[in-house]
Amino acid sequence: MTACAIETPADGDAAADPASGALTITADGMYGARLAGTGEALFAERWTLGGPEPYAVPLPLGQPEEREAGVLPLTDGRVLIRRRVAERHTFSLLYPTGPGTGELPLGAVTAEELVLLPPCPDGVRAYALTPGAASTGVWLVAGGAAGPELLARVPGRCSGGAWLDRAGRMLALDRRMPGGGPLKAVAVDLARGGEVTPLLQITESSDDRLLLADADSGLVLIRSDAPGRGDERLGWGVLGSLRPVRFPDALRLPDAVVTPFAVQPGQVLTPETCAVALRIDGAQGSWAGVWRPADRRLHQLAPPVGWLAGAGTWDRDGVLQLPYANGEVACGVARAGCEETFGHAEDPAPGPHAAKDSATDSAQAERAGGEPSGAPRGPVMRKPVPLQQAPLTGRGAHG
Repeated sequence: MTACAIETPADGDAAADPASGALTITADGMYGARLAGTGEALFAERWTLGGPEPYAVPLPLGQPEEREAGVLPLTDGRVLIRRRVAERHTFSLLYPTGPGTGELPLGAVTAEELVLLPPCPDGVRAYALTPGAASTGVWLVAGGAAGPELLARVPGRCSGGAWLDRAGRMLALDRRMPGGGPLKAVAVDLARGGEVTPLLQITESSDDRLLLADADSGLVLIRSDAPGRGDERLGWGVLGSLRPVRFPDALRLPDAVVTPFAVQPGQVLTPETCAVALRIDGAQGSWAGVWRPADRRLHQLAPPVGWLAGAGTWDRDGVLQLPYANGEVACGVARAGCEETFGHAEDPAPGPHAAKDSATDSAQAERAGGEPSGAPRGPVMRKPVPLQQAPLTGRGAHG
């Protein structure tokens, strides 16, 4: 499984639909979906990525889709589409039927705001959030018994979204409580009616967001202002570990924003060896990067022309796959191994091409709780816990 999550907006209060304007890929990497077309002539498009050659299947209907529609692929090849009609959000499943497109209506949710969550690891269910000022609803919008179902109401306004296990039971959300205060990542147990437990608590006053989580290794990528340098920093930790959160200098580029989008799967209990794919956004555009905690270096890559920025997966052999579409190729995937590149980006951002963790970052991380980074140890835990406290050993979720 390739872990994925969607970065929240800078203020952390509004949720961003992961399916709008980009390719969203199933957790197993087999299918993708996006809104395609030009101008106002938009339609859903499904990408098949699991075969020897990728190909795209257009799923147009009688009228074009609105630009704010959201699409999400399922592992059976169907595509969930969310449309907004006033304050109602309708859901349907689209699928190819010979020369046309079939549509299965699922129902609607009435809400001022609704955002699709990243694809569920099981590939057959789809979830959405309805953020509000006092609480946030967690909805099952596809894969249930009969239409959209409200599973939980979480106190506070929630955004983001990352799955912590392969079963699609433990969901991490970034939450701000009514009345203000810091933004904190929490774990929501969907099998227990939305039971909420703390997940990130680096300092009491810091904004701590979870961006990406990998179920195999326990590696998590976070964004926090805990380092105290006046801005938010990208860091990493391990769920349930006594080790501190680290904020490597390698992941801090001048005049550029670095956002993780995929973790190499299959690295069981070896988080420091996991390769992480990164999207780098600067004044010159968007390009890719690869980084491992153990290497402490960021390798910047020139992506293929037409890369659907922020989309991509790792396979279990350590091959990074970046989907792209341009004037010559309507559906393509560029591939490179962990130790290869698509070609180094030519000075994409000022500063060193690769940098090491600083002693200052290490000291700041230790003040946040835990001990210096070392080799993985300890048995597997059965519940996510705050990275600062980590009173148990191992990592994981309720089985």
